[in-house]
Amino acid sequence: MKNVAACALLAGAGGIFCLQALAQALPQELRACVPTATLSGQASMTFLGFEVYQATLWVAPGFVQTAYEQSLFALDLAYRRDFSGADIAQRSIAEMRRQAPMTPVQEASWESQMRALFPDVRTGDRITGVNQPATGVVFWSNGRLLGEVRDPAFAKQFFGIWLSPQTSEPQLRRALLAQAKAAALASTAP
Repeated sequence: MKNVAACALLAGAGGIFCLQALAQALPQELRACVPTATLSGQASMTFLGFEVYQATLWVAPGFVQTAYEQSLFALDLAYRRDFSGADIAQRSIAEMRRQAPMTPVQEASWESQMRALFPDVRTGDRITGVNQPATGVVFWSNGRLLGEVRDPAFAKQFFGIWLSPQTSEPQLRRALLAQAKAAALASTAP
């Protein structure tokens, strides 16, 4: 019922998004990790007019966008282009620098861990990160467990690429957080 109320609030700001949100099911691999998650939002990341990936944010009840690192959620990226895992790790580090300063040791360690975890992707492949509050991130690729980075500071900066106010893609952030914000408003409405 909350999803319906949230969609009613969003109808004035793009009702088509809501219909898509309600129709999409939680991916199989996330049913055990985030069983009560609901779709918060979806958006395409484009660069120079080319779609790079489709981002989808799934949030557990109680998700707070201003303290996202303290919440259980999953971010799924469905790639629309081929990329090497090394390139994804390198670009992630560049974007993480926008979130907060990193020591040279952190940067080298985090990039090394991502290079070891992230596979090369082809069009249609997915990489999904599940935020584990106070623990770190568990990564999946196409439904297969890749591994984890057990570092809450890494998790905050990594997911900040999409969810932090310092993101390089504010429109993408707004779209990903749209339904979570509407659900929060609906839950406080009389």
